Amino acid sequence: MAIRKVKFIEVKSEIGAGTRGASLGVDAFESPGSPYAKRVKGILTMYERISGELVKMFKSGSFPIVLAGDHSTAGGTIAGIKAAYPKSRLGVIWIDAHADLHSPYTTPSGNMHGMPLATALGEDNLSHKMNKPDKETVELWTKIKKLGGISPKINYKDLVFIAVRDMEPEETALIKKNKVKLFTSAEVKRHGVERIARDTLAHLSQCTHIYISFDVDSMDSSISKGTGTPVRNGITEKEAGSLLVRLIQNEKVCCFLKVI
Repeated sequence: MAIRKVKFIEVKSEIGAGTRGASLGVDAFESPGSPYAKRVKGILTMYERISGELVKMFKSGSFPIVLAGDHSTAGGTIAGIKAAYPKSRLGVIWIDAHADLHSPYTTPSGNMHGMPLATALGEDNLSHKMNKPDKETVELWTKIKKLGGISPKINYKDLVFIAVRDMEPEETALIKKNKVKLFTSAEVKRHGVERIARDTLAHLSQCTHIYISFDVDSMDSSISKGTGTPVRNGITEKEAGSLLVRLIQNEKVCCFLKVI
C-alpha cells in the first residue's frame, strides 16, 4: 500500500442534528419555514464548502480525514468525492447505528442528520411519503441532491451498512427493496472483524473508489456516551477500531469521515 499524505478537515457543525453546536457561520443557521428539513439552507452551504475543500485536497494528492459534529456532513463529503472523480463508481461503507435514508417527505423529526445517504442516492422515497414539505424546502432539497451536477452520486448496490440497527419503517422498506448489504452487530461478533471487512470489500470490488463513514453511535450505548443518539447492542470499541484499521488499508479507500 502506497503511503498517502493525510490532511484533516474539521467541520465544526452540528446543524443537521436536533441540537445546535459550533457551526461554520451564522448563515448556517438559516432555516426555511418547513419543519421537514431543519436548517436546510445552512446544510446546502455546508455541503458546498465541504465539497469544494475536498476537491482541492484530492488535487493536492491528500487523503482527507473529515472530523464532524453530526452525520449530515457525510452528504457533502460524498458530493466532494464525486466532484473530484465524476466518472468514478463510488462505494460507501456506512458504520452507524442509523441508516440515514430519510428525506423531507418521510422524516419523523426534520433533522437532516438522518438524510445524508438519501441526498447521495437521490432518494425521496415518495412511496412512503408522510410529510408535505413546502415549495422552498423542496427546491433546496433538490439543490442538495443535485450538488455538483451529479445525481445519484452512489447506487444502493455499492452501499454496505455495518452495525445499523435503529431504523424507521420507511428506511427498512428501502433497504429491503434495494437489497442493501447489511452486517449486523451480532454478525460482527459472530464472524469476527476480519471476515466482515473481507466480505465488505469483496462486495465493493467493482468500485473504483471507497468512502468510509464512521459514527460513534455504531458502538454500544454503554461506550458511545458522547453521542446524542445512543443505541443498545452496538459493536465494541475494540471491534470498531480493528474494523477501521482493516478497511482503511484498502488502496481504493479515498476518504474517511468520523462523526465525533
